[in-house]
Amino acid sequence: MSSKTAQIDQFLLIHSARADNWRELTTLADAWATRHGHRAALEEAVSALEAVEEYHAYPGAQLLAALRERIATNDAVGAAKLARRISNGLLTHAYRDRPSEWDVHDEMAPGEVADVMPPPATGELGARRPYFEALFVNSQPAARWPAFAREIRRLRRPEDPFIYEPIIVGSFEDAACAVLLNPDIISVVLAEGFPYRSRHDAPVLRSVLDPLGETESADMSALRLARSLRRVRPELDVYLLSDRQVEKIAGDPAADSIRRIFYAVEEPLEMHLAILEGVQARYETPFFDNLKKYARRPIGTFHALPIARGKSVFKSDWIRDMGEFYGLNLFLAESSATTGGLDSLLEPTGNIKRSQNMAARAFGADHVFFVTNGTSTSNKMAVQALLAPGDIAVVDRNCHKSHHYGMVLTGAQPYYVEAFPMTEYSMYGAVPLATIKIALLALRAEGRLDRLKLLDLTNCTFDGHMYNVRRVMEECLAIKPDLIFLWDEAWSGFARFSPFLRPRTAMGAAADIEGWLRDPASIKAYEKQRADLGDNPSDEALLAARLIPDPRLVRLRVYQTNSTHKSMSAIRQGSMLLVKDVDFHTVEAQFHEAVFTHASTSPNQQLIASLDVARRQMELEGYGLVMNAIEISFRIRRAINEHPLISKYFRVLGADDMIPDAYRQSGFKDYLASGSTWATVVKAMQDDEFYLDPTRMTLVCGTAGFDGTQFKGLLANEYGIQLNKTSRNSVLLQSNINNTRSDVAHLIRVLVEICHGIEKRLADGGEGERAVFAARVKSLMTDVPDLPNFSHFHEVFRGDAGRMTPEGDMRTAFFNAYDASVCEYVPLIGAECDRRLREGPEMVSANFVIPYPPGFPIMVPGQVLTQETIDFMRKLDVKEIHGYEKARGLKLVRPDAVAAKAKR
Repeated sequence: MSSKTAQIDQFLLIHSARADNWRELTTLADAWATRHGHRAALEEAVSALEAVEEYHAYPGAQLLAALRERIATNDAVGAAKLARRISNGLLTHAYRDRPSEWDVHDEMAPGEVADVMPPPATGELGARRPYFEALFVNSQPAARWPAFAREIRRLRRPEDPFIYEPIIVGSFEDAACAVLLNPDIISVVLAEGFPYRSRHDAPVLRSVLDPLGETESADMSALRLARSLRRVRPELDVYLLSDRQVEKIAGDPAADSIRRIFYAVEEPLEMHLAILEGVQARYETPFFDNLKKYARRPIGTFHALPIARGKSVFKSDWIRDMGEFYGLNLFLAESSATTGGLDSLLEPTGNIKRSQNMAARAFGADHVFFVTNGTSTSNKMAVQALLAPGDIAVVDRNCHKSHHYGMVLTGAQPYYVEAFPMTEYSMYGAVPLATIKIALLALRAEGRLDRLKLLDLTNCTFDGHMYNVRRVMEECLAIKPDLIFLWDEAWSGFARFSPFLRPRTAMGAAADIEGWLRDPASIKAYEKQRADLGDNPSDEALLAARLIPDPRLVRLRVYQTNSTHKSMSAIRQGSMLLVKDVDFHTVEAQFHEAVFTHASTSPNQQLIASLDVARRQMELEGYGLVMNAIEISFRIRRAINEHPLISKYFRVLGADDMIPDAYRQSGFKDYLASGSTWATVVKAMQDDEFYLDPTRMTLVCGTAGFDGTQFKGLLANEYGIQLNKTSRNSVLLQSNINNTRSDVAHLIRVLVEICHGIEKRLADGGEGERAVFAARVKSLMTDVPDLPNFSHFHEVFRGDAGRMTPEGDMRTAFFNAYDASVCEYVPLIGAECDRRLREGPEMVSANFVIPYPPGFPIMVPGQVLTQETIDFMRKLDVKEIHGYEKARGLKLVRPDAVAAKAKR
């Protein structure tokens, strides 16, 4: 590894660091060839690469040996040429398609065949076969590996739908490192008898493996390795070759991680076909495949969709340009039919049902619902299906408005809990676990815990706060064993495919809890804590303890929504609702009713197909894509925060800025802080109450004199850079699987240009301009309004609430706003508002008021307005406030009129 790589790049930046290291090696080779460098430096660079290169098919042993030979024989020009060809091949992935990339020689002699048979060159359209790499772990001497690889390649057939290159390693450690460092590996074949330790004593191996807790033990079996590999990359197909009693192994519960078991190597072709079949099982997209077939058929359409088949478009002189823009296939694949090879999203029984089942497998759920109206609809569906009128739900007050509206629709009573504030940046974080436990214990004290059905939280938040999901669920289940959890993971659906983000997802944590519940040690742990706490522990003791639920009572009921379109390759509004609920059968009918209520009877076929394809992509290459998104985020953070000019006016906030010390129990400060390593990142992920999603970067722009909305507009209108979320003094940058390093370069050039403009304006404008700039920065960064908390529901909307708990009947308040006779308007700015705050009667909001930014309701129907809320509203300088009409003022309900109306 290069000595210049980042402190944590041994894993988190390893993929792009590999390409960078080859470019650096090429530079050294060129310098030696032109007599501006030394051979020793090149030899050192090659040696540093060798350990990691064994985990990749290309350039492979032959090309590396040829490179070393040219260096040893002082063939500087030949070494430089070969190094550049390898580096370019890695950069462009040309080795997947061009045979010459694998050739040791510059040109193959007539009739000569390369020892390594590469993927075929691209021929006619559609002829290219997808390429992947398969890892073989065996105990054979390394000298036998080239012959074994040739045997594998000889199994290839022209009719194979995919083509793969074998990678061979000989130890537990090497296998674990290979699947972590090489995202192209999607299948693994294990043969028993390999040792634990790698033959390499390379620091990179220790830096990757040690934080994962993989240590040498008496159990060095292939089954243990299979479990370990699937733990970090659950999408992998793992096969076992054994010369022992394969029948007994196949019946062992520990073999659940194995896709298929073969006896020794008696059936090499069957093993080859099994590998291809396993990939095909992930590659298949039932709905998309059938939609393509449908589009190729001659269809007569006599249904209500004139745009189907495209005749009304392509025959028109006036709208043909739309057809030319989108292409013919879009229209050929349009239909309102649910037969003839298609299926119904409302009541799927065919290929949509199969696609949803495959998505459940990919995301670790028991069931999946495809949703074509966005996660706003997914959230409302879940809330409607899980809650009935009068049920209580503990809800993050700052969650997406769809959750609040879902409560209105169902008549459930929200018990709002507050996230920790980030006042300096006009945003909220996430809800502390202590706050959640206090709510549950308060309901228990009121004798109302039986009415609590749901805990509804956002994970990760818009700004990147990820809960310690397992701990939250376990501690809540210790208080109420049948509590249902709804995790809105609209922004973090991709996290399933990252080994260090997955445990912080709903499905990842649910899988961990499932395993713990099956472990006999779980009962012992519970009984020990019960003995330690005593028979009737105080609330203080329960709040101080890391509670353990009784595994015999737990009913694990977990729901997750994700905006597939926000972080994966799905069309806008593509969403999924994931279910892992042992009692789903008791609410399945309600879920179908929720689908009928909220889903369109005319869903977009292309959108459904994109959900199908997004699942395929993430199962086959999601690991590498997510790693790339994380790498991109680190490059952005470093490029901004370490740039001498940009950092004068802008900075990306670190975890220590975004998460208070009390919730970072590991002491982790930031990914790029001095002393941060892969080990400290893993410890923070495992231990901290909140963890910062690295792909979400809060860029402070107030120090450059821009409010968030203004800066977002500048980037979009002047530079073609699009953002999503803003705050009073920041914007949110989000890296995703679509970003490249070219995008990073463009962003940095734009920021440099903007900074130059600020510098010039300040220099040319003199003291007056500098004073105006300083005042603007002070206004944005210092004179920020306090963030208002939820006050309480008015008593007229709390007839069925507890004495000491804050839940309320928001539905009644919401629909009272429809009756003008019980409503009034009070100007936000004026004496009447101030008088009402001082003297009464209390002002009660008639509707949701949601300013953008920050994007959460600062008023909900039935909420009593306080000075804190009014002050915040008055200081807002945003253009978009949903639910507020400036000309008329605040819309209020009059509690006395509501009470009188109720008595009629």
